[in-house]
Order: sequence, then C-alpha cells, then structure tokens
Amino acid sequence: MLEVSGLAVDYGKHAALHGVGLTVAEAETVVILGANGAGKSTLLKAVAGLVRPRPGSVIDFAGQRIAGRPGHEILEAGIALVPEGRGLFPDLTVSENLRLGAHAHRARKDEAANLAMVHDLFPRLVERRRQTVSTMSGGEQQMVAIGRALMSAPRLLMLDEPSLGLAPVLVGELFATLAEIGRRGVSLLIVEQNVRASLSIAGRGYLLEAGRMVGEGPATRLINDPAVQHAFMGASAEA
Repeated sequence: MLEVSGLAVDYGKHAALHGVGLTVAEAETVVILGANGAGKSTLLKAVAGLVRPRPGSVIDFAGQRIAGRPGHEILEAGIALVPEGRGLFPDLTVSENLRLGAHAHRARKDEAANLAMVHDLFPRLVERRRQTVSTMSGGEQQMVAIGRALMSAPRLLMLDEPSLGLAPVLVGELFATLAEIGRRGVSLLIVEQNVRASLSIAGRGYLLEAGRMVGEGPATRLINDPAVQHAFMGASAEA
C-alpha cells in the first residue's frame, strides 16, 4: 500500500535522509528503529507532506504518487500522522480536538461511526469529553492525539514516539490499543524508542542509521538480534 524508494530529504546543507526505501502492506504494522538523530521523524514527515523530499524521491500510496504533495492532500488520500509531542490544541476540549480530526472530506460521512470507534478504543475519553486537553495527563493526551488521527478515517496511521514521556504502566496499555487498531484493518507505521514493546505488535521492522536504511527483517528476528539490542536498545537492554 505504501511504497517508498530513493527518499532523500535535506535541511539546508544537511542531508537528513539518503535514498531511503520501505514498504507497508494493507493491515500491516511496521516499526522504524534507530537512535536519536537517525532521521526517523523526518521520514514520517516526508510521507505526511510536512517536509519536501529531494526531486527523484518516490512515495506511492494506494496507487497514487504523493511525494511532494501538500499535507492536506495526503491526509485526504488516507494517511494520518500522530507527531512527536502530539500537536494537540491544548485550550480546546477533548470533544473539540476529536471533531477537528474529522475535518477531512473523506471522514465526514462516517464521523459518527469513527467517533464511536475512538470511544470504544479509549473509553476514558467519553467521561473526559468536556475536559480541556491542557489539564489532562500525558497518557490521556496521547489518547486524544491518536483518537483525533483516527477521526480522519486513515488507511495508514503513522505514530512518532507514541510512548515518549509515558509512565511504564501506560506504555503497555498504549501498545495493546495500537495492536487492536491494527486488528481493525488500519496499517501502522511506528517510530519508537521502546524497541521491545513496538516489535511485540509489529510484523516487520527497519533499522535506520544516520539517514540510511541499514537493515530490515521480521519483528520476531529483530527483537532477539544482539546487534539490534546493542545498537538500538542500549545499556538498558543489556541490563
């Protein structure tokens, strides 16, 4: 469904990505692993239309060539991004943030059904629907961010460091919910520092280092690969 090849992105004179390629199939969960500064967020932003790739980069989604198209067109094509930091409107309520997610034309006719799905996935948002987002915990805000993205009826949901800043007990709940989203037929492309948690719900993973893809494979192999543990899990994994 998503096919990326030869993706290159520059920030001024700095080359952030060099000829990167990856694929995500229908209803597949894929994880991108890499250290800080490897280019993971830039990759998601390029797919989402938030940064412009270098000419010659190829990003195809569901048969459409989307490289270089503006973000609102890519959202209409069926790709939603939950950015690092969540990107919510803090002074609006939960309900208002969710309704903004349904602004895309593709989502309007099914807004009620999409909202019911979000409430089913995140029951806490039902009781907090009138609460201002800035007064919520980090875990609750992440629920709102994912829920808002789902309100756009995406075929591909991309998440940038979804567990960042969450208490360990909430990380397990988060990835259980992401696994359920995947079971409902939404493809997931996840950038995540928590390697073990993300690979536990994924089918495949890619390794990104200094803006280049240096490896890929089934999640079951990567999660037990000593080289992956050393390079991307660090001392905490060794401990």
